[in-house]
Amino acid sequence: MSHSRITVRNLKIGATTDSGRRVEIIKGVSFDIAPGEIVALIGESGSGKTTIALSLMGHTRSGCFIEEGNIHLGDAEITSMSERARASLRGTKVSYVPQSAAAAFNPSKRIMDQVIEITKIHKLMPRDKAEEKAVELFKALALPHYDTIGSRYPHQVSGGQLQRLSAAMALIGDPDLVIFDEPTTALDVTTQIEVLRAFKSVMANGGISGVYVSHDLAVVAQVADRIIVLKGGVIQEEGTAEQILHNPTHSYTKELLSAFEPVLHEAIVSPTAAKHTAPILEVRNLFAGYGPVHNGEPSAKILKDVNLVLPRGRNLGVIGESGSGKSTLARAISGILPPYRGEVLIDGYEMPHALKSRSKEELRRSQIVFQLADTALNPAHSIGAILGRPLTFYHGMKGAERDARVVELLDMVRLPANLRHRLPGELSGGQKQRINLARALAADPDLILCDEITSALDTVVAAAIIDLLKELQRELDLSYMFISHDLSTVEAICDDVLVMYKGEVVEALPARDMSSKAEHPYSKLLISSIPQLDTGWLSSLEQDPDLVAEFALR
Repeated sequence: MSHSRITVRNLKIGATTDSGRRVEIIKGVSFDIAPGEIVALIGESGSGKTTIALSLMGHTRSGCFIEEGNIHLGDAEITSMSERARASLRGTKVSYVPQSAAAAFNPSKRIMDQVIEITKIHKLMPRDKAEEKAVELFKALALPHYDTIGSRYPHQVSGGQLQRLSAAMALIGDPDLVIFDEPTTALDVTTQIEVLRAFKSVMANGGISGVYVSHDLAVVAQVADRIIVLKGGVIQEEGTAEQILHNPTHSYTKELLSAFEPVLHEAIVSPTAAKHTAPILEVRNLFAGYGPVHNGEPSAKILKDVNLVLPRGRNLGVIGESGSGKSTLARAISGILPPYRGEVLIDGYEMPHALKSRSKEELRRSQIVFQLADTALNPAHSIGAILGRPLTFYHGMKGAERDARVVELLDMVRLPANLRHRLPGELSGGQKQRINLARALAADPDLILCDEITSALDTVVAAAIIDLLKELQRELDLSYMFISHDLSTVEAICDDVLVMYKGEVVEALPARDMSSKAEHPYSKLLISSIPQLDTGWLSSLEQDPDLVAEFALR
């Protein structure tokens, strides 16, 4: 089946503010999309990329309206149609793949019934033919067990598989255009590559056009044929992906690309390769401290030449008595306390030392969850406002979209939606710590630094938090660095353990076998001590001349 060209001419979209004033948010945008071509819309939050993409379905967000212009899907002119006529095109002429595949599926219905539903609504083909076509799409999208996966329920497949199934749902009506609204954001990077490769292959083979909305330029580099750069509802630059990524001409495009330069270089040179083999976290020769700086060094030197490696998908415990430098390490990694020497690398890319010097994307990659939720959560703000703030900051979410995501985040940490209206003081300690965690998850991070997050909780609640962390890791492909005094907690969730003493790493151990593998005298004494370490027990080590001598020779 041949597919149509998409043309957009002088598109203007307005909005009504809370005060009733009308403002123009898309200001005369024009572009074409050829059959089989994937065009990426990129730009900062508020640039208009999602608004334009949704308008291609004849849809506008609440408070917005199409003021002027034309959108043609082949012979169909979207802007002049009735809403009923537009609805008849959705799924057949144009379809949509959302950011969250989980939101696209009903958990109580089998996958096959949902994927072929559009063929039933529009009476496109008999059920047996629809199922045959669905299986063909499952195979083309590289889904495992493509002949039987349709009999499963959504919760019985992985996140990457569910995202590919949502693409099958969008493609089964053989549309001219598929709109991809950041559909790989929630996936780990390796799965992301597989999904993007599958999307692009099926689209090219079927001659189907695509619009890809994304803030991730490394993704855009892998999937787009052409790129449109937007700012403030105006096209700043348009060209082939190669031209935009290698030789941009507009100053805004250059600025946009500069923040992603290391990632883009890796993606362009080898879109399927080693970017994702790097550890999620690497610390090299890190020094940090507090107090007045003299000759480039602080008066109180805490961390001294710390090195560590945390592979993606694994968890690293950091143990040691109070004052050993554990929390300082987390703050130095996050940029809250800028180190004065050394390197912090996230997924292979060096982070600026100071928090204020990191880009929004660099900040998003790693999040820190603090020990005391009581002081970490603003007591004057509702839970909805607390979780909504990072959604707006990192992802530009507002209004109904943000509210819906807040409910999803509460569900992720196993809390009811009605808690979003409460203040932190109205929640239990365990609930507040879950909100603390949900706020970190709002950024869609790859790495979470957990700083003594169970120490203020009773044993039962702490165990529930650990179980939740494990579930979230499986669902979201997270990695954790877990700081704790409690060795049993570290053993329960971590793969490897670093032992710290006076700002230095004295030993690295497998978490499940700490007792038998420990060789350093400090590690042996630490591991054999009571689970909750106090601050005075170390004197027994320092008063033992043999142990001190051995420690000095390390």
